[in-house]
Amino acid sequence: MAELAGVVAEIAAEMAARVERGQVASYIPELSKVDPRHFGIAVVTMDGQSVEAGDADAAFSIQSISKVFTLTLALGARGDALWRRVGREPSGNPFNSIVQLEREHGIPRNPFINPGAIVVTDAILAGHAPREAIGSILRFIQFLADDDSIYIDQAVAKSERETGFRNFALANYMKSFGNLDHPPELTLGVYFHHCAIAMSCRQLASAGRFLANGGRHPATGRSVVSSERARRINAMMLMCGHYDGSGDFAFRVGLPGKSGVGGGILAIVPGKASIAVWAPGLNANGNSLLGSLALEKLARAMEWSIFGR
Repeated sequence: MAELAGVVAEIAAEMAARVERGQVASYIPELSKVDPRHFGIAVVTMDGQSVEAGDADAAFSIQSISKVFTLTLALGARGDALWRRVGREPSGNPFNSIVQLEREHGIPRNPFINPGAIVVTDAILAGHAPREAIGSILRFIQFLADDDSIYIDQAVAKSERETGFRNFALANYMKSFGNLDHPPELTLGVYFHHCAIAMSCRQLASAGRFLANGGRHPATGRSVVSSERARRINAMMLMCGHYDGSGDFAFRVGLPGKSGVGGGILAIVPGKASIAVWAPGLNANGNSLLGSLALEKLARAMEWSIFGR
């Protein structure tokens, strides 16, 4: 742990000194208010030890990182039948593109781009009122992190709903192909709320540990998902977790990871640790600029790439 603590502290110091920090997301007004000087990192190991630096306890909007948890829930409820409604391939297009949907008849490429996550949310909504579905998602994440203080930032959810015109277009387009079971406004209400969940790096890293532990909650030993399903979720994160920057992230970092436009990234070191970083400034692909760089440095220093040394 001493080596890890030293590496994390060194990375945090380097990130704090960086001048180029990317651009905060501006298309969601609430996110545009976040100070780009923030940087936080937390690493939680399988035995529950934690190493943090920077703004590791500051809550931020996890945005698309929530799609890891909604995918887990939807697979638990619908099983592999979910894959008839959403694909398992990288998109190679921006996360909110409608072009691919038209070409592929309303079936999203994967569950981590916006249309795919909307379909996953629609699957979770089945048989429930929107408020119940939102509550089940939030409680699931609280259980994984063992922290009931995790909350939904209502100001962010409202901001997303008021400006989410493209997401409404995506949902209506999929509805026209019969790939949405509920009225778009109901499904999107749940979608906007789970994207607006606020967590710290420490909480997020804790919530991701089950994916590093073969699908089991390390603190309780309870099975969250099967080991096979955990491997498959990790595979989806590696291939599709950074939108059309996923290949570059796999090339440079070599870990399953999921980013969000709030500047967070959740990364998994199978069998060893769960990592969360937060730096609000984004690169051209909508992924955290300094967060990606920090994870690249951490994976190299600790020799954690899944592809070997």
